[in-house]
Amino acid sequence: MVAAGILTSRLAGLVRSSVVAHYLGNGAVASAWTAAFRIPNLLQNLFGEGALSASFIPVYARLESEGAHDEARRLAGSVAALLGLLVAVLVAIGMLATPLLIDLIAPGFEGETRELTIRLVRIAFPGTGILVLSAWCLGVLNSHHRFFLPYAAPVAWNAAIIAAFLAFRNADGLPRLAEFAMWGAVAGSLLQLLVQLPTVLGILGGLRVSLAGRTPSLGIVLRNFVPVSLARGVTQVSGYVDTLLASLISATAVASLGYAQLLATLPVSLFGMAVSAAELPAMSSARGDESEVAGQLRVRLDAGLRRIAFFVVPSAVAFAAIGHLLAAIVFQSGRFTAADSVTVWSILAASAVGLLAATLGRLYSSSFYALRDTRTPVRIAMARVACGILLGWLLGLAVPRALGVDPRWATAGLALGASLAAWVEFTLLRRGMNRRVGTTGLESGLLLRLAGAALVGAAGAWGVHLALPGTGRLAGIAAATAFGALYLTTTYALGIPEARGLVRRSIR
Repeated sequence: MVAAGILTSRLAGLVRSSVVAHYLGNGAVASAWTAAFRIPNLLQNLFGEGALSASFIPVYARLESEGAHDEARRLAGSVAALLGLLVAVLVAIGMLATPLLIDLIAPGFEGETRELTIRLVRIAFPGTGILVLSAWCLGVLNSHHRFFLPYAAPVAWNAAIIAAFLAFRNADGLPRLAEFAMWGAVAGSLLQLLVQLPTVLGILGGLRVSLAGRTPSLGIVLRNFVPVSLARGVTQVSGYVDTLLASLISATAVASLGYAQLLATLPVSLFGMAVSAAELPAMSSARGDESEVAGQLRVRLDAGLRRIAFFVVPSAVAFAAIGHLLAAIVFQSGRFTAADSVTVWSILAASAVGLLAATLGRLYSSSFYALRDTRTPVRIAMARVACGILLGWLLGLAVPRALGVDPRWATAGLALGASLAAWVEFTLLRRGMNRRVGTTGLESGLLLRLAGAALVGAAGAWGVHLALPGTGRLAGIAAATAFGALYLTTTYALGIPEARGLVRRSIR
């Protein structure tokens, strides 16, 4: 259900991005739009979905499993009150400090591009604050095993942005169109909250948003929230450094990086987040002595790793082999050309190197959170960011400039640096968890079979591509369909349980 909800919202997000690419292209206005979303999203990532889930769900789910329903509801009300107060203050500060933030995040922006980014950020900040409150709804719903609604709710947000682009497509210039679309994002944020709120209130039997309902459990949530937010903040630093470095490469590099990251993070969100979000409440509810809890976590963790690998290994191969066709499916229209699709492909191929590590790392982090260990992921995230910054600067700026590499290809160096850093994080997370619960991980034989099946799919996709003229959307859809069909057929023939289970569920 998590995967279905995320898939629904991500498909809406791809349609939104296709509309953005159609109307804004891959130029300076598109870069301003991409950077503008980066800055206020800091709030959403620090205090929203990931951080709130990791700190709130384990405590809330444990209270519910123990039958302490009244205390769980008081905890939910207290968290909502604290979150609303904190976000209101930070939104106000962010809107006032926007020019300074632009100088920190995108120092390469100048003139009209910089001014447009400032205007867009100030419009976006209030909407992002509302999205943080929407993440509180997600925490409550997930704890009660209501998975589809909170992950499908972003469809409303995407729909509002798309509607704004279509309604104001004849606006006086691209900058003005971007501003109208950002107001659509604010309206969409409110819609995303409102579609979840009635179900949440029904589950809680009403809600008293008050700090007067302080419970001992609130202290545990707050103690967990600080290191988890720090971990999210450290990870965000990496993303902002990528934007900063991209702005120094060229005026269009920020937009190219943003388009590629949208595709590259799709399997991370769809499969890594889906499995991690579904497992977190279950792992947090594990009961028994230390060895029994470790055994339960180990079984769930290994099963989750297999499910993730089944989908992410072919995703990585597809990004590397037919990334230009995948980019064409989503973006190639209007001002976004075939040459832009090839540029995005180079970044996707570099991102594919670390895709499996980044996705598996999400599940390992959730395992630590289920054990109420929020500090280990922070330390490891800091190591990843340090490596990512160093490698990004080296591979994205220093080496390409020394060799005279075209800026279009230099952007791929940033993605390659992030991929290598993701493997550092995954290795450290796995090592730490293995010390806690015993040996976990994927069998090398399974990975070889999955990779082999994905290569069969890639060969078939290229056969279709060569047989069809052009590199537009129809050619991309045909090649991607061939890839998926061949991969599923091959893995089924190899007897991989995930493939056979998927086929049985599809038939049923």
